[in-house]
Amino acid sequence: MKTYIKTLLAGLAVMVPLATPSLANTLRWSSAGDVISYDPNAQVDSFTQSVQHMVFDPLVRRNNDLVLEPALATSWEVIEPNRWRFKLRQGVKFHEGQPFNADDVVATIQRQIDPGARNRENLSAVVGVEKVDDYTVDLILRGPYPLLLNDLAAIYMMSKSWMEAHDALKPGNNTTGVTTYASNHANGTGAFKLMSYEPDSRSVFAVNENWWDKPQHNLTAVEFRPIASDATRVAALLSGELDMIAPVPLQDIDRISNTEGLKVMENPALREIFLVFSFRPELHTMPGKPNPLLELKVRQALWHAIDVNTIQKRLMRGKSRVSGMLVAPAVTGYDKSIDVPLPYDVDKAKSLLAEAGYPDGFKVQLACPNDRYIADEQICLAIASMWAKVGVQAELSTESKTTYFPRTDKGEFDVFMLGWASLPPMDGYSVLQALLATNDGEFGGSNTNGLSNAKIDELARSASVELDETKRVEMLKEAFRITHDQVLYLPLHQQPVAWAMSNKVDIPQFPDEYVRPWFAQMK
Repeated sequence: MKTYIKTLLAGLAVMVPLATPSLANTLRWSSAGDVISYDPNAQVDSFTQSVQHMVFDPLVRRNNDLVLEPALATSWEVIEPNRWRFKLRQGVKFHEGQPFNADDVVATIQRQIDPGARNRENLSAVVGVEKVDDYTVDLILRGPYPLLLNDLAAIYMMSKSWMEAHDALKPGNNTTGVTTYASNHANGTGAFKLMSYEPDSRSVFAVNENWWDKPQHNLTAVEFRPIASDATRVAALLSGELDMIAPVPLQDIDRISNTEGLKVMENPALREIFLVFSFRPELHTMPGKPNPLLELKVRQALWHAIDVNTIQKRLMRGKSRVSGMLVAPAVTGYDKSIDVPLPYDVDKAKSLLAEAGYPDGFKVQLACPNDRYIADEQICLAIASMWAKVGVQAELSTESKTTYFPRTDKGEFDVFMLGWASLPPMDGYSVLQALLATNDGEFGGSNTNGLSNAKIDELARSASVELDETKRVEMLKEAFRITHDQVLYLPLHQQPVAWAMSNKVDIPQFPDEYVRPWFAQMK
């Protein structure tokens, strides 16, 4: 199959360390926010999933060129259009010693497709799983599906016996507040073992000396520390307290680059940043009155009122790419002719608002995280100020992603910021099935704002079973054109990925923004 590479916590829970990792070749790195949960099914936050990947292996993984390759599955074949058979790797053990076999895959997939799993959408095409023998499993799909391997790259295998022992066969869910033993503990087959976890403080990992794969790293341990303050995080790097920060605050890139012993890596990321509109009958700020956001002219006005070029130059330090789509150029389904933002035009915005019946504007909630995306809080402050110029009063709120994303899932905001990197498939179908399709239990798992468009739903279902790549991509583009022309979302920019680190650290950088320490070397 072609690989499409174009592309809260229940409380403080600390694991008792099994051993103390050696300080030699310990990679100490930091980001602005912590993992949301160590339960692979409790969230859809790609940063959290990237940290989990240190501990867990999927059946199929991406190599250092992001090409799909065998992992816990050694081979696969399509038995029937809706049945795929996977041969499993033998001799693999989980960190706590349990042998890996088909029972673990069956339990993991059943947990993944459980209606209570927050990341159910990451394997939306799969409806069942069957054990053939101890090292063979069949995945049952609802129909032909071209992206199964892409999706499986983010489905992390868990131990059935471990889940049974800890009453964790059912998934946790950060949105609904469901926590399990797996929320704060982890037992995978991956390159690193989670030794201890202190929420909002640190996670410590030891090398899995019994990993089934041949390590490409020379690390002895990894320590991750979330540090919310940009200044504190940078100071820790400059002082040598940290070896790496990812991402690096854009305003500090030049300073760090010019510091002896440090370096900065910069590349375009796959992540698009945009605003999500509520399509519910009423806004939280205007109870009892029609929702202005249901009017196309209002949504167009809000786009015209944002000076995205100023945001790009001043807040993103010229590092981002202004965009008019929800997918980046490297992602399948991108179309340059669609990727055209509405121009900044205050007069046009005011005129459209007047034509829509809101000559004096209106009040609206605007919510943003303050520790998830680059300059997220500052961007939203700027947007609120820009909207005020056309009479739209934005009641701005910002908070940590740990509480923010459950609130977005519950539809608690009128307008909110979201980022999407088209993961795990690195394909535009990710946006189509998760964000654009109506949330009906099968599609639209991250469409929490009430959006429903019959034509887009038709395209989502057709694209999900279309094996002709040309036809499938045209379906994606048609859905993206409708999204643009109807301003169903408000695109802002494609986010850069910038990491800063000690010169003694050598680690590849990836456009999906995953930090993959199993490829790291330390001098």
